[in-house]
Order: sequence, then C-alpha cells, then structure tokens
Amino acid sequence: MRADQAPILSGAPAQAVQSAFGRLAETVIARSIDERSIEEMTRELLKGMLKQWLDENLPALVERLVREEIQRVARNAR
Repeated sequence: MRADQAPILSGAPAQAVQSAFGRLAETVIARSIDERSIEEMTRELLKGMLKQWLDENLPALVERLVREEIQRVARNAR
C-alpha cells in the first residue's frame, strides 16, 4: 500500500476481521491434523441415541407387529 492511501479498515474492525480469519485458519489446520469434524461427532452422537432407542423400543414394536400380522393371517384363513 502506498503511504498516501488510507486503509479501508482501521482499529477495532480491522482487528476483528484479522481475528476471524485467524480462527478460521486454526479450525482448518486443526481438522487437517486428524481432529474429528462436526459431522463425525454428530454421527457418533446420533448412533448412540439410535441404539438406545432401538434397544428400548424395537422388541415391543416387533412383537406388536408380528401379533397383528398373525391375527390378520388367521382372520383371512377362515
């Protein structure tokens, strides 16, 4: 920049922009050195929640559906 040109940003706004780009660079570097991404953490969290839900609800759900299907087949056999 030439000495006779004033910067577009000055003071606090310039520092805020520099800080934001610094955080972005740190995030990109952190992810590139094998830290987990948000997607990976979300997938892991949801997998645990899904497993818990299935453990709590799937046996009763399957039992109810099988019972209903047996009743349906028995009604149609008459």
